[in-house]
Amino acid sequence: MREFNTTGLCMPERHYMVDISDRVAQVRAMIERGDYFCINRARQFGKTTLLAALRRALSGVFAVASLDFQALSHASFHTEGHFVRAICRMVLRAPDIPALPPSTAAEVTALARESAENLALNDLFFALETWCAENSHPIVLLIDEVDSATNNQVFLDFLAQLRLQYLRHEEDSSYPAFQSVVLAGVTDVRHLKAKTRPEDQHKVNSPWNIAADFNVRMSFDETDVAGMLAGYEAEHTTGMDVAAVAHEVVAWTSGYPFLVSRVCQLVDRDGLPWNRKGVDAAIRQILSERNTLFESLTGKLEAYPQLKATLRRVLMEGERLPYSTLQDDIAQLEMYGFVARGQGNQVTVANRIFETLLYDLFILEDKLAGSDVYEGGELGRSRFVRSGHLDMREILEGFRQTYTEVFGPLTERFPEKDGRELFLLYLKPIINGTGNYYIEAQTRDRTRTDVIVDYAGERFVIELKVWRGQSRHEEGEEQLKGYLEHFGLDVGYMLSFNFNQKKEPGLKRVTIDGKVLWEETL
Repeated sequence: MREFNTTGLCMPERHYMVDISDRVAQVRAMIERGDYFCINRARQFGKTTLLAALRRALSGVFAVASLDFQALSHASFHTEGHFVRAICRMVLRAPDIPALPPSTAAEVTALARESAENLALNDLFFALETWCAENSHPIVLLIDEVDSATNNQVFLDFLAQLRLQYLRHEEDSSYPAFQSVVLAGVTDVRHLKAKTRPEDQHKVNSPWNIAADFNVRMSFDETDVAGMLAGYEAEHTTGMDVAAVAHEVVAWTSGYPFLVSRVCQLVDRDGLPWNRKGVDAAIRQILSERNTLFESLTGKLEAYPQLKATLRRVLMEGERLPYSTLQDDIAQLEMYGFVARGQGNQVTVANRIFETLLYDLFILEDKLAGSDVYEGGELGRSRFVRSGHLDMREILEGFRQTYTEVFGPLTERFPEKDGRELFLLYLKPIINGTGNYYIEAQTRDRTRTDVIVDYAGERFVIELKVWRGQSRHEEGEEQLKGYLEHFGLDVGYMLSFNFNQKKEPGLKRVTIDGKVLWEETL
């Protein structure tokens, strides 16, 4: 019986997985053209699975030499000689490398046994040229997990030698070279810089500027996920609406391969219903766990404070940043999987799960969790949840009361982001463990935000806005009505932060074209 897999390589005969044959065909076409390129995607984005499928697809036409740089220790990059010996030993022992021609095997074996002090990169490339010249099939070199080497000058020099081999072959097709070289990892190797000479502090060039663009889509869309779920349904006959479940999964994950598999894995493992309620329960479980992907993401934020600051600007302050890969922070955030290009060429967080994870991280990191606002939501939970149902009207009233008790009447302006943070801080302990929330990216800016809450199978849309006059308020009502129509809801909620001295605080009911809006004013 197959299962969903979130650890290591996915195999179609053992695991439920998306059909990636079209992706494999696109990559194979690049290899047949003789492209050298990088597959750089975020952690657990299916790179290793793609390489394994690629090896199978190339078998019999090309000789595939597959290396994994995770097998190299730090000492392997100490000098060129150490690196040469390590690579030669890997070539001789790696199970995924076909038998070497006799003279190549002799050269590689001699290098593997030689003292590191007597070796240089040229020795390795003389042997590689012999291999390319003598092998019965063109050779494709696949190197996985190159991130472990990207901060090392020896690796950069290795790339430069591969580039030189490629250029010589381009100039003279009789010059022996690999048919294709594919480097896989998180880091985009094309952007690495190597010193031309050790004494040149400012003269740098890219050792991999020959790389072709890799534009193969590796995220999954609803059709991809539906195909995987259809295979599961054929074996388990749960009665699920495959298209509806695929829609919910992609809505939360934006097709991030690990997250797609993890959601499905939890629904299957925990016996959850294959519907929106089951997906929501799986999302809550994911957001509460410590997994390697989340640890990698938060580790990057700790290592690169400027990236955390940029994410804060997008999430907490509602700043609309134009998407540009020429901007280093945005390029790095995208490389690590945090952000993507959104509508209107704006930077957006890559998926709802990451967004909710980051909201929780930033809010609690600000040490607001011990504040009276958080405690107000926590203490009032029994008032807001009745017979398993969330009473959003009471939550809005409770928030206004708690805010007034803690800070007094809302008379002085504060940054709009503060109101958003305070409401989410109040909301979190109320829905924690049973509900999820996310922020609608299209409406997140410095003046308004739509918060979507899913709780026990029910959905709530709450618009948070700063009062900017009656006409703008009515525009907000129309926009909220549009969201209710989109979600098929009849009731919506609005929380207005009004600094006008003549305001009327409290909750009121407004009806617009058959839609009921409960509007709370602070």
